[in-house]
Amino acid sequence: MKQGKRVACVLVLAGLDPSGGAGIQADIQATTAAGAHTLPIITALTVQTNQRVFAVHPVDETILRAQCQALVDHGTRVDAVKIGIVGQATNADVIAELIDQLRVINPQLPVVLDPVLASGHGDLLTKGDAIRALAPLRRRATLITPNLPEAQQMTRFDDIPSQAAQLLQDSPHILIKGGHGTGHEVVNTWFHQQGHQAWQWPRLSGEFHGSGCTLASAVAARLAQGIAMEDALDAAQRYTQHCLDHAFHIADGQLIPDRAASML
Repeated sequence: MKQGKRVACVLVLAGLDPSGGAGIQADIQATTAAGAHTLPIITALTVQTNQRVFAVHPVDETILRAQCQALVDHGTRVDAVKIGIVGQATNADVIAELIDQLRVINPQLPVVLDPVLASGHGDLLTKGDAIRALAPLRRRATLITPNLPEAQQMTRFDDIPSQAAQLLQDSPHILIKGGHGTGHEVVNTWFHQQGHQAWQWPRLSGEFHGSGCTLASAVAARLAQGIAMEDALDAAQRYTQHCLDHAFHIADGQLIPDRAASML
């Protein structure tokens, strides 16, 4: 049997978005663009467009567990994990157990948690208390990537330094994204135990569907390939900004990032 080349694999746990703008499709596209292979696990089926979420139907935790366990039992290599919406608290518990199992094999396994609490218009994406559901995953994450509203909801603090300080009690790396802010520049700030670093990007006109998924998956794919955190964050943000700059229209509402747009 011919042996194929080695490609880094990212286990992605996220919801299915029928518009193709966010969720598992965004994750697959961003991971692939970064040169990694996606192992996609759907945590929830959603009824949504590129503008609104109308319903969320979590995948039963027994099905979620079976999908993941089949890969583990087969010896499928997992070089990083990216988590989007979990759908419900019992799914988060299953994912937490899976991470613990995978870290027996690879203690340094990177885990990127994109704590999606609601859509851009405030539509809920998890049944029950989303913040409580994420608690076991926050403690296992290598990197958490909240936007400004998510950071405020997760910590109850209004200022970014206090938000970061609390989140750093759970995870060694926090990227607080400034897309929901104001001004001509979007400021994304990476906080870690040794300090912090900020990136500034031109604020583009319009609203975008799936930018957070794109960024988190782009980071996870690079971490899976052994790229250092600072370099992974820098490259992933450059890629995401490029995708947004080339975003396209499918219907009234938010634009879809073009995750296949060439950067050459």
